[in-house]
Amino acid sequence: MNQRTIAEKISCTGIGLHTGEPVQLTLEPARAGSGVVFVRGDLAHPVEIPARPESVTSTRLATTLGRGDATVSTVEHLLAAIYSLGIDNIRIEVDGPEIPVMDGSSASFVFLLRAAGIFEQPAPRRRLRIRRPLEFRDGDRSIRVEPARSLQVTYSVDYADPAIGRQRLAGLRIDGETFERDISRARTFGFLHEVESLWRSGLARGGNLDNTVVVDNGRVLNADGLRFPDEFVRHKVLDLIGDLALIGMPLEAHVRVEKGGHALHQRLLAEILANPTAWKVVGGATDPVVDDAPAVPLPSPVRAF
Repeated sequence: MNQRTIAEKISCTGIGLHTGEPVQLTLEPARAGSGVVFVRGDLAHPVEIPARPESVTSTRLATTLGRGDATVSTVEHLLAAIYSLGIDNIRIEVDGPEIPVMDGSSASFVFLLRAAGIFEQPAPRRRLRIRRPLEFRDGDRSIRVEPARSLQVTYSVDYADPAIGRQRLAGLRIDGETFERDISRARTFGFLHEVESLWRSGLARGGNLDNTVVVDNGRVLNADGLRFPDEFVRHKVLDLIGDLALIGMPLEAHVRVEKGGHALHQRLLAEILANPTAWKVVGGATDPVVDDAPAVPLPSPVRAF
């Protein structure tokens, strides 16, 4: 139950989903208690951006973090891999405003992290344990968190396009093995008319059928089809895990989502942080209760998008 980082530095290159420009990503070990930090290394003066809820600047199309004028977007796929493999501390340097999209999933990031190796640090891991349910509703969309002794997810999506329709994953327990096998390869997706609109707006310049599942009137346009029959809801679970990683420590809870997205995920984090009596921080081999104001402060309540 100790904290973990990666064993050695590792890098990769790819393209940004929206800029379409080459991006270099470097993952580096970090000291215990430092958490997950993004670094815009391409700026005249490198800017560190903690992966925390208060760093979120936008949830449009992806989760974007920022500090001052420096931002880094599409962080959720990398954060999902980091969280699910149990990595607490890592430094992420990127030479542009977004994380490379790779194949639109987390699989490449899982490969990178495993290739770098995982190193256990001599510091206890703390976990945020939900004590009582919290819920937020927005019409027919909802998100709810309930007590559990590990992270479990129940997620439902419902789209009019028959290529997706209603899909549901129930009671999926998230750990490194489950994530890698059942979730990590699920790709981001979009609808053809939306993709064309984004292109006209100068966005999604790096998007193509190699990194995005594209749907049009009941058809999946990718020549190789789907990786899972329900790949769409699996990718939503992937996004959720990446957004939950911003809490800064493993979450012990059952999260139930109906028709979710990044904005709804961030609203759940806001509800959790605004209700400190609904959770406690635990840590150590025997799960002693830790003061609700831990040594590494919990984030401030986040804005609701």
